[in-house]
Amino acid sequence: MSDEIKKVVQDVFSKSKESYVQSSTHKSQNDLDLILNWVEPRPDWKVLDIATGGGHVAKTLSPHVHRVFATDLTKEMLQNTSSHLEKYANIEYVIADAENLPFLDESFDAVTCRIAPHHFPSPLQFIQESYRVLKPGGKWLMIDNVAPEDPELDRFYNTFEKQRDPGHVRALKKSEWNEMLRSQGFTIQKQLSRKKTLPFQDWVTRTLFTVPEQKAVEERFKQASQEMKEYFSIKEENHQVHSFTIDELMVLVEKHSS
Repeated sequence: MSDEIKKVVQDVFSKSKESYVQSSTHKSQNDLDLILNWVEPRPDWKVLDIATGGGHVAKTLSPHVHRVFATDLTKEMLQNTSSHLEKYANIEYVIADAENLPFLDESFDAVTCRIAPHHFPSPLQFIQESYRVLKPGGKWLMIDNVAPEDPELDRFYNTFEKQRDPGHVRALKKSEWNEMLRSQGFTIQKQLSRKKTLPFQDWVTRTLFTVPEQKAVEERFKQASQEMKEYFSIKEENHQVHSFTIDELMVLVEKHSS
């Protein structure tokens, strides 16, 4: 089942490769500035950016470190991103599965992963692999969409995400991430929970390419209960869904020094 999911993810991202480079959500400078502020990269560091997508994090870190390894499961996505970032000579591009990284133990000073783990069939394996390739004292930073703690809101959110993106597996709750990170030996240094506003059209057309599919997702939003509409701040203009908000978690952890 895991391999089937990963094939779907590869198919979605190979078709959407350019839209992820141009996405206003993924280009958010506020996010990228925060990453630099939290990670505090050093010139001698070797950094791994997992599921790099459009390469925004790799590009941001590149001027501040010795080398960045930008990995992605989808070759077409990685190829497209590398063509956009040709002038960044210290970025290496590697096709890699986040749950089975092709790197030696304790290879990296920092590992980053942004807006991607909800596509991973086994988030625990992703955490274990991240821990393995990090040097003792190394930093691990993740930003991802998270589900609300309330079961009904969780179900509604993950359902519409899966409808919009066939490669979506599940957005975990903040409590689930914290529990897994601690269980694998990471020490949580800092975390930030916030609301992220998404423009509906940019979001829905990034992964769905036919109008009927896009309209079906919009209809789910329109028919949502009042509680759902309020929680996700679903805004309509001229009888069309204009924007909505979701929960996002940013967390920085450290691997114990040996």
